[in-house]
Amino acid sequence: MNWDVACLTGPENEDWRVPVSELQNRQRLVADSLLRNNIESAWIDDPVELYWLTGGRQNSAIIIGARGSDVKTSHWVRKSLDRAIFEAGGDDAPHTIEAHPRMNILEGSLRSLGCTKKPALLSSKIPHDRWEFLNSKFGNLLGEIENCSNLIYKLRETKSEWEISMHKASGDINQLMFDSIRDNCGEGKTEIELAAIADEVSRANGFGGRIRMRKWPMDCDRVVIAAGNSAAVPSYFDSAIGGLGASPISSLGAGFARIKANEPVLVDIVHIHRGYVSDCTRMFSKGRLAEHWIERLEDMSEISELVVDKLGKGEMCSSAWESGKDMADEMGHLENLMGMKPNQAQFLGHSVGLELDETPVVARGFDCELNIRGTMAIEPKVIHKDGAIGIEDTWTRTNDGMECLTMGNKFPKVTEW
Repeated sequence: MNWDVACLTGPENEDWRVPVSELQNRQRLVADSLLRNNIESAWIDDPVELYWLTGGRQNSAIIIGARGSDVKTSHWVRKSLDRAIFEAGGDDAPHTIEAHPRMNILEGSLRSLGCTKKPALLSSKIPHDRWEFLNSKFGNLLGEIENCSNLIYKLRETKSEWEISMHKASGDINQLMFDSIRDNCGEGKTEIELAAIADEVSRANGFGGRIRMRKWPMDCDRVVIAAGNSAAVPSYFDSAIGGLGASPISSLGAGFARIKANEPVLVDIVHIHRGYVSDCTRMFSKGRLAEHWIERLEDMSEISELVVDKLGKGEMCSSAWESGKDMADEMGHLENLMGMKPNQAQFLGHSVGLELDETPVVARGFDCELNIRGTMAIEPKVIHKDGAIGIEDTWTRTNDGMECLTMGNKFPKVTEW
């Protein structure tokens, strides 16, 4: 090898690899779930799931066998084999790591691992052409290809204690971004200048430049800043706030509107720490906001508290949505909750993890509870033609209720410059 794996560190030479024990447990969970669903094996080649299962996102696929099957869990790598070995724990890696076989011998290679049936695929994620190509290369293996996407998604809804610690670390950095906006911004600055100030903090603390989303064709800017009437501008994004964006190809987030006195400035920040999302919203203004804005913010805080309480008690996410929506209606906000018609978003919270838009969601149809150690951003907001206001923190459910993973009461709901 003509390069040094010792280069692959976090800040101050910290080892930022996923612990081997995490990889072992995740692979065991998948193997057990495959058994329960009568699936012999799964072929995983999506970058997010690869990171979750192998500790990296190399150009590769991992084949995992069901518990009790004869299938040997193996990580087949095109680029970079050396890096994949290091990222999975080197000699302690919990799975075999080897060069990816040629596709014209794929059926035989799978049989050599113990496969007798076609592996399940992440059919909800991979392009159809990719699915068809793999199906053709599985050759005469038995059966039809199963879709294992939801199987993996459900497993990832419950985080390990290590993953919760990553969310907390992400939340700490998220607050540093808000601290910097508080200390370095004010009247006359553009939204995109504020975003750059936050981005500098995030990058310096390890943000890698990607926010991953599950829903096609969604992509996301990590700092949404909406000053005054910018908040009323709709966008493609399935959220309450779109913002101006920098250009038509980047039509989400901060734009070139300038901060004006006594207008609400909504700042919605995502940070990713070693893959894990934290999502927060706070309000800023140059000078004091008018009383009706303060009252709206207090109402959103009440709705947030209601939703958090219900989730913490194990109530269904759909029930928490209905309760929050009913409270907004009683307060007179229904026409402006999470947007203005016809562009209202129909949720009050979304699960987060390695992706921004995980499940479950505080929305109609999610007749399930947030699992213990589930992680969710709760974000009630109201949007009017002259601005928007709201609050957001990221939470996890514990045996005793909900625990805030981000700023909570450590940072005020509204800050005056």
